[in-house]
Amino acid sequence: MASRTPPAFLILGAGVIGLTTALTIQRAYPTSTITIVAKHFPGDRSIDYTSPWAGANWCSMANDNGPLEHYDRVTFSRFAEMVEQGLGEEVGIGRMGMWGVFDAKIEETGILSRGTGRVWYEELVGGLRNLDEQELPKGAVFGLDFKSTFRINTQIYLEWLQAQVLKEGIKMVRRHYPSLTSLLSSFPNTALLVNCSALGSLTLSDVKDTNLYPTRGQTVLVAEPKTPIPRMYFRSPARIDPTTTYVFPRTNGGGVILGGSRQDNDWSAEIDMELSKDIIRRCCELCPELGEPKNLQVISHNVGLRPSRKGGPRIELEKWSNGVPVVHNYGHAGAGFQSSWGTAARTLELVQKVLEPSSKL
Repeated sequence: MASRTPPAFLILGAGVIGLTTALTIQRAYPTSTITIVAKHFPGDRSIDYTSPWAGANWCSMANDNGPLEHYDRVTFSRFAEMVEQGLGEEVGIGRMGMWGVFDAKIEETGILSRGTGRVWYEELVGGLRNLDEQELPKGAVFGLDFKSTFRINTQIYLEWLQAQVLKEGIKMVRRHYPSLTSLLSSFPNTALLVNCSALGSLTLSDVKDTNLYPTRGQTVLVAEPKTPIPRMYFRSPARIDPTTTYVFPRTNGGGVILGGSRQDNDWSAEIDMELSKDIIRRCCELCPELGEPKNLQVISHNVGLRPSRKGGPRIELEKWSNGVPVVHNYGHAGAGFQSSWGTAARTLELVQKVLEPSSKL
């Protein structure tokens, strides 16, 4: 009996979600042909390319006691594997503790998981300690000391993902398409398409997901201060809030990212210098090691558009009109990096449901 021809996969989008999904599928189908088509790739600095502008770290925003928490758990475990295998410096991921400071009662912050009333990731991060009163900044209601989570140098990590893609023989094509239909017409042998186009799915003419909307974020990259910063910091009235302040020291020469802002339905790529000044002020108040605002060495002011979506990320299978199955994996808002391996694993399950319907998933 002749062997079956390996499937040809097409992936739209080369952000952290697209690249991670490509690698996940490749490991399950090592003889298949995989092509990533994107307008932007790692190294690009465009307002239309979200991933480079992320903070980034692992601090789950999920509280659904369900799939969103699972995606973050899978990704945390994958990051832990990388660090334990000694790949941290190469990958741009490092372990670090974090202080989370809140300006509201814990029941009002959104960090407790539905149905359990617990912080679901407490054991995952090695435990959570309540900050002492003298450790809290003025006006704070309570704070948590995360023993160990992950910080990510997005520049290094994205380039590492791309290097792995190239190493595995995955093809990359830089091209823009107005629709999935026009994309598929250029790749007629495609067995399955994975749509990782983030905010692009709002403008693709045959997707037009109106549940998508941009959440503008602005950050400031500063040089590492002479006094080492021992941990990451964030302060907020709730886990997701427009006024969240954060300080993320990056690994391996990545400087320190200061944030932030959450401005829904704002497409502006222009730097708001008054907002930058406010971010710097808030961060210096939160993290004493930064020193005074006037002494900071500002490297760059940055703006990115998070791909937010009403109802959460879309990870589902759709039968396309031309018969090619499409698996959507987009709309991760600000959780792209910390849910990436988990949502890629779920995408693979949907791929296998199509290509191996008799298998037990």
